[in-house]
Amino acid sequence: MNWIAVVILVAVGLHYLIDCIADYLNLSVLTPDVPDDFTGVYNPERYARSQDYLRIQTHFNRLVVTFDLLVFLGFWFFQGFAWLDQWVRTGLGLGNAPVLAGIVYIAVLMSARALLTLPFSVYSTFGIEARFGFNTTTWQVFLMDRIKIVVLAALIGIPLVAAILWFFEHAGGFAWLWCWLGVSVFMLVMQIIVPAWIMPLFNKFQPLEAEDLKTAVMDYARKVDFPLTNVFVMDGSKRSAKSNAFFAGFGKRKRLVLFDTLIENHPVSHIVAVVAHEIGHYKEKHVLRGLVLSILQAGVMFYLLCLFVSYEPLFQAFYVQMPSVYAGLVFFGILFSPIDFFAGLLLLAYSRHNEYAADRFAAETTGSPQALADALKQLSVDNLSNLTPHPFYVFLHYSHPPVKARVDALAGLEA
Repeated sequence: MNWIAVVILVAVGLHYLIDCIADYLNLSVLTPDVPDDFTGVYNPERYARSQDYLRIQTHFNRLVVTFDLLVFLGFWFFQGFAWLDQWVRTGLGLGNAPVLAGIVYIAVLMSARALLTLPFSVYSTFGIEARFGFNTTTWQVFLMDRIKIVVLAALIGIPLVAAILWFFEHAGGFAWLWCWLGVSVFMLVMQIIVPAWIMPLFNKFQPLEAEDLKTAVMDYARKVDFPLTNVFVMDGSKRSAKSNAFFAGFGKRKRLVLFDTLIENHPVSHIVAVVAHEIGHYKEKHVLRGLVLSILQAGVMFYLLCLFVSYEPLFQAFYVQMPSVYAGLVFFGILFSPIDFFAGLLLLAYSRHNEYAADRFAAETTGSPQALADALKQLSVDNLSNLTPHPFYVFLHYSHPPVKARVDALAGLEA
């Protein structure tokens, strides 16, 4: 075992230990008392149910993560990566076709992981989510979703991976730059393709018909000088009883999407407040900055990949004797993952800051902080949200501030 293997083991183990501590702390602060601000919204029975949901989800997720870690360690130390590399090179005879060999190598690893985690996904959907009244997915929809995901992964992922492998095989020291530029363009193009072509493969998007709601939303958009031409209703109830709203697309092609469950369970004032929050992200340039940060992060990753993709100790750490770009790509991903987690803590903190800013924008432009606060409260009840997560758990995992913290901040604006 060389120093790279030790670094990966320590990083993975530390990540796992920190997550376990965070889970323990998060469950330890649960209390049966409904916070004062939520009295009358979250009845004691529903609140107790939300805590049961949190406990079960936490223990289940810990089981999944533990299983994933054990499979990874077993595959690693029983030299599975080396065996698969040898099978691709000699068993399939792809030793002289590195790009095709890389596609097969990566596809086998991803497919094996997807199959191993499929039972957990089934239990989460038809066991836990159904038990708490969220799941509305049929077996047919569930299976069709998986088939579509596989097809899309092949149609989109294979050309992308092939291009990355080709550049690292033939472009020398500037391969990272070409890959960065190509992936940056890909990310921008996907902003258009996903809402226009991919999302409709999974859900139906119908123009909003409720005239009172549509008028209120469009009037607000005009008030804040936000170009909004399309408001769509998505059949979110096809899979879950949870509610949400979001913008899809970029530039002039962006569209506002409301879950049908949101429209069914919330008054117009709540929905306008939620829309105002989403518009706030655009007006405060959070979406653009997030895209720029993602592109910069990709550039750093490709530059580091260029340094490690042919680094022999990295291959030795995984018992692979013959270095290759495709194996280097996989091994670098494993090495980079724990580093990315710790670096991602800064991005999570930045995201939480942006959520407060979008809340403030919504409160100021609608003139009613209470409307957004009431919407957040009702959404927390609808989705059985945890109102009092431990700060350490929030620090590690939350891209949004806890609901209670957001409600408290809005109350300060009201004052």
